Amino acid sequence: MSTREFVVLGTASQAPTRQRNHNGYLLRWDGEGLLFDPGEGTQRQMLHAGVAAHDITRICVTHFHGDHCLGLPGVIQRMSLDRVPHPVTAHFPASGRHWFDRLHHATAFHEAAVLIEHPLEGEHTSLPAGPFTLEARRLSHPVESYGYRVVEPDGRRMLPDRLAEHGIAGPDVGRIQREGRVGEITLDQVSTHRPGQKFAFVMDTRMCPAAVELARDVDLLVCESTFAGADAALARDHGHLTAGEAATIAAEAGARRLVLTHFSQRYTDIQPLLAEARAIFPDTVVAHDLDRFEVPRRRPPTE
Repeated sequence: MSTREFVVLGTASQAPTRQRNHNGYLLRWDGEGLLFDPGEGTQRQMLHAGVAAHDITRICVTHFHGDHCLGLPGVIQRMSLDRVPHPVTAHFPASGRHWFDRLHHATAFHEAAVLIEHPLEGEHTSLPAGPFTLEARRLSHPVESYGYRVVEPDGRRMLPDRLAEHGIAGPDVGRIQREGRVGEITLDQVSTHRPGQKFAFVMDTRMCPAAVELARDVDLLVCESTFAGADAALARDHGHLTAGEAATIAAEAGARRLVLTHFSQRYTDIQPLLAEARAIFPDTVVAHDLDRFEVPRRRPPTE
């Protein structure tokens, strides 16, 4: 059975608090594990969450502010300490390659794991990544920042009653899936369209079209919510979103569920931010450290 869940390792923004660790998130997608923005303390939070270095297959860094990357040295060194057997691909803005190199080699250690660097350039990039496509779009922040989007290809769901009606059974079921037809019977006659699942990770940014495109039709949108609406001017000045703006992105993009995170230390009570977002986009939740969120089930198939 596939496992698709979002594991929250930390929810603080620039400064951690007694209740919130710096950023850090793991998306489990079947056999893949995407580690997003490992801030300071991520390695320890992984232990609390039951996340092993072996679970990581990709590291996705949105930008090189400290709360989004200062955990990289510990995570990279832990991968070697634990002898992670598979290559791990690291995605990050190409303009910050010098920062990545410094974090990668921050201290002396024996590098046993294989880390493949894949820097990002341009407004929009898309690359095949095993069972899904990984997309990245440039956002609006004082330093170059990218958001990420995971897209599963659409597929077909076989319909047992139609298979039986047309006499398709045994090896012919696999054959019609591979080849598109068996004799005069086509795949469309015995199956229905199955929309692929989608996930988006939108971190430090002002309101911008790229944020909406990343969130377009996703099943789960994880979005920064650094400020409340009363502090909207601060949000704009520092290149961030309010809770209401995050909800507006979700609504405009047709997302199914919104997870708010990356909260300023000025807010000890997050409930007002949740209420602000839910007034615009009802299916909103707030993330707390060590929370886990399942990716919602696929949208109903269409004929």
